[in-house]
Parts: sequence; structure tokens; C-alpha cells
Amino acid sequence: MNRPRSMTVHSALIDRDRSRATVGVSVDGPVTVGRPRSGPHRANWIPDIDARMARLERPVRELLDPVDERLVDADEITVVPDVHYPFHPSTGMVTDPAVVGAVVARLAEGTSSDLAIAGSSHDSIALERTVDYLGYGALEDRFDCRVCDLAAERDSRVAVSLPDRPKSLELSVPDVLLDTSIVVVPTLRPDEAGPVAGVMRTLGRHVEAGLEGTEVPANKRARAALKVIDPSLSILDATTAFAGEPFAARTLFTGEAIALDTIGTTLLGRDVNDDDALAAELGPGKSSVRVTGCDFEELRDRVPSGGLPPRTSTHPAVSAAYGLYAMVSGDAVPPQLEVDR
Repeated sequence: MNRPRSMTVHSALIDRDRSRATVGVSVDGPVTVGRPRSGPHRANWIPDIDARMARLERPVRELLDPVDERLVDADEITVVPDVHYPFHPSTGMVTDPAVVGAVVARLAEGTSSDLAIAGSSHDSIALERTVDYLGYGALEDRFDCRVCDLAAERDSRVAVSLPDRPKSLELSVPDVLLDTSIVVVPTLRPDEAGPVAGVMRTLGRHVEAGLEGTEVPANKRARAALKVIDPSLSILDATTAFAGEPFAARTLFTGEAIALDTIGTTLLGRDVNDDDALAAELGPGKSSVRVTGCDFEELRDRVPSGGLPPRTSTHPAVSAAYGLYAMVSGDAVPPQLEVDR
């Protein structure tokens, strides 16, 4: 019998007056989100990655002090951000590499572990092109960490049991994710199907069905990935989020993976019961997430509510990134890429 769960998430704010309100977030019913306040959602974006890392040093230190014991003694730590495609970080569609850099800097200071940053190449684009565009090369050089393409790594077949599934799932999992300590850093955004991309789905993108010809639904693959990989640390990058449009939430969260996915779902205005993977992990009964370090209700009220556009339309992240480029370079923005104000 599943008992009610109580989880705590800690947050740190970037360049904002701090509020220490503690808010209980019910996750056993619908969540509503108010209209965002007027004003530029991407205000104060700093193009220079070093300058962004400097702003993030204090909040990351607050979240990661002390460094988790499982990481202190680890031989190797692998950081897994959301790097599915080379969207500009100002769009909120990928983890800001400055957040990853600040996390890696803290881990380099607090541990003697070898450090790696991992992603996967896929049919659309090679990981090498994505990380080069996003600026991860600078992090490699500065912190002596390697970028690891999980699609090129050796895999192991792992059988994973889920409580609500009679037969175990067989997955092909990169050995790097099994043999090293894992730090997952997703950005706050929905995935293509609508639910929050989050910790589970960030990990789920890097595993495959272990038996040829066997298809494992994405939701079950995400749940199984979380169980077999079991990250030592999860951080939700909500410094810049995507919720129908880019939004500067300027907040970082850390806590249990399921708690972070619940928080992300709440902020995006989704009902956790509509997310099969998250609802199954929470189980029946009343669950709650306690948020410390920020005024969560105020943040939830400001976050827009929306999803990804249809495949047939120009992604607003593309328009936003092109607009940023045009602002810096002085180029004109093509009419079809103009963002509604």
C-alpha cells in the first residue's frame, strides 16, 4: 500500500530580493496558473557565459553546500544537462551552459572526482555540433572535464522492474550512466507530448529498448531510466524557462528527482495526473512538495502557461534567438520570424 509522500525542494534565486516563504504544493489534483505579469520575460539576459557563471556562483554554492557525500567520494561524476538541440540558451529550451559551468566549478572545488558532461547524438544533429554551438568547449578547457557522447559509448542491457508492470523492461543503458555518479540538470520546459521534460525524461532520452524489435513507450522508458540510473543530485534550471514562450524565472531548484518533476509540472500549469510517468511514480494518495527559499506562489503566478508549437509552425525559440542575434548584430529580423510583443 502506497503511503502519502512528503518531499522538500530547495531553491535559490538569481539577483532578486530573497523570500523565505515555505509553500505546500498539492499534487493530487489540477494545478492552475495565473496570467503572467506584463513586461519582458527575457529581460537582463547576459550573452557572455563567464558573466552569467559569475552571477550563478553564489546561488549554486547555496544549493550545493555541503556537496553530497555520494559525490565527494566518487571517482567520476557525469553531469547530464538538457542538450537535445542547439537552441540558444536564452530561449529556455536547453539547460543554460552557464548553470552547468557553475555546477561543475562547485564540484571541481568540493571533490577530487574526474568530471564529464554527457549528451547524445541523434538523427537530427550530432552532439559535437550542439555542444560547440552552446559553448561547452569553454567548460572543457577551464575545468578539465570531457564532453561524452552517450550514443557512442558502450551499453549494457539492464532488466528494470516497475511496480505496475507485470514483466520487467529490458533497456540498453550507456555504461557511463551506470558506472559513474550522476548529476542531472534539466531545464524547465515541456516536452513534445506536453508534460514537463524534467529529470525522468532527460535521463530517458539516453536509454533504448534492449531487445531488438521491442518498443518501450517513452513514459515507461523514462521511469525505468530513473530507477536504474538513480542520480546522486538533480537540479532544475529555471533561470530561463520555456512555457509557451521564453521566461526569465531566475530560479534554481534542487531535490529528489520526482519532487523536481512535480515542481516543474506545477510551474508549467499541468496536472500531475495527466502525466502518466509522474502519476505512476507518485502513486495513489495525497502527496505534497514543500518549497523552501522562494515565494513559490508568486513565481507560479508569473510563469506563462503554454506548450510547444505545432511542427508546421516556426518555433518561438527560433524567433526569439534570431531576435537576440538581430539586436546584437544590427541585422533585420525577417517578418516570418517576428515575435509578437
